[in-house]
Amino acid sequence: MSGRDDFDIAIVGAGIAGCTAARLYGELGFRVALVDRRTEIDDYKRICTHFIQPSATPVIDRLGLASLIEEAGGVRNSLETWTRWGWIRVSEPEGGGSHPFGYSIRRQTLDPMLRELAAKTPGVELMMDRTAENLLSTEGRFSGVSLRSSGGVRQRISARLLVAADGRDSRLGELAGVRARQRANNRFTYFAYYRNLAHAPGMTGRMWVLEPDTAIAYPNDEDISVVACFVDKKRLPEFKRDPEASFEKLIGSLPGGPSLSEAERVSPLLGKLQMPNHSRRTAVPGLAFVGDAAMASDPLWAVGCGWAFQSAAWLVDSTTEPLMAEKKLDAALRRYRRKHRSELLPFYLQSANFSTARGLLPHEKLLLSSATKDPVTARRFTAFGEGLIGIGELLSPWSLGRALRVRVAHRVEDQRSDVGTWPVRAKQ
Repeated sequence: MSGRDDFDIAIVGAGIAGCTAARLYGELGFRVALVDRRTEIDDYKRICTHFIQPSATPVIDRLGLASLIEEAGGVRNSLETWTRWGWIRVSEPEGGGSHPFGYSIRRQTLDPMLRELAAKTPGVELMMDRTAENLLSTEGRFSGVSLRSSGGVRQRISARLLVAADGRDSRLGELAGVRARQRANNRFTYFAYYRNLAHAPGMTGRMWVLEPDTAIAYPNDEDISVVACFVDKKRLPEFKRDPEASFEKLIGSLPGGPSLSEAERVSPLLGKLQMPNHSRRTAVPGLAFVGDAAMASDPLWAVGCGWAFQSAAWLVDSTTEPLMAEKKLDAALRRYRRKHRSELLPFYLQSANFSTARGLLPHEKLLLSSATKDPVTARRFTAFGEGLIGIGELLSPWSLGRALRVRVAHRVEDQRSDVGTWPVRAKQ
């Protein structure tokens, strides 16, 4: 057993959330231990939609990461959504300017870049090949972690704040007894990567709401696109019999969808049959959870990367002052918990409910049908999907009232058009 190392913050998990927190804390002058069980710095997360919501762009700018993403070929993304009523497309805002954007970039590009950025931040010590074995506690609060390398070397780290950034199956959550609450996801997914996939001009992301199935096609760096379908589990036997044919048939049926036959597939067809939604208490005395360790939603909404960036920044902002002043952290952790819940829980509950593969609800039909015809409703719906507004604003009386007026106006217009084409009986 090696000696005990003292840090201000110990972060377990060097993915998006962990590296974000480490860099932001390090830039503020704190001594940070950034721990990861991976042995290689260029390792990366395999299953991801790679779509970073525009709501995370301010954090990316704050990290100094935006220029690195663009130099690596990351795509400034936007989203178009197909529904049975037509396409929902966002026009440029009135009065000039442009719609907010996020980034689409593969994790094999992003993860090593972000890990290296965190590691070179003064005050941050990156410790690869370390697995958490036990948590340390002092006077009823967590105060550190016991680690073990693959070679059997043990190390104890003490810290005023312990951060769990170790994913949905958080080892720290297990050790701390902070269990995740799971909600069933009644869809499974198959996906693959393609080079030189033809997209509509200017298109940087498409989703198809097929009821109950969904599909996405997102371009990324190096002209490689991810194409995925999220399918009702009732169809699982069909896909298991012939995954390749079933996947290609579904993607081939998409209105305005990509032509897979004209592109080069650069990965095997990958499947994930179980994708439960889960959430856990985001803070207990001495320990905070960020990223997927705190909350993991239905992946079809592509919120995981954005939530990782944002939750890490919220934690840093909530705890900086008490860490600097060496005040008690528990009140700050409660503030972080409230912030996380107010910002993300409504979206999480909505997406978890939608992941039951149920039919569209009346208010969802109203919004989707109106968004295909009204640019204002289209912007609000897209802003909700991009994390820029909450569900309360999307479903506000003003928003639903406008959608209803649009729906009624177009129905009246359609009826007038129909009347104009009726045959008129000649006078006798």
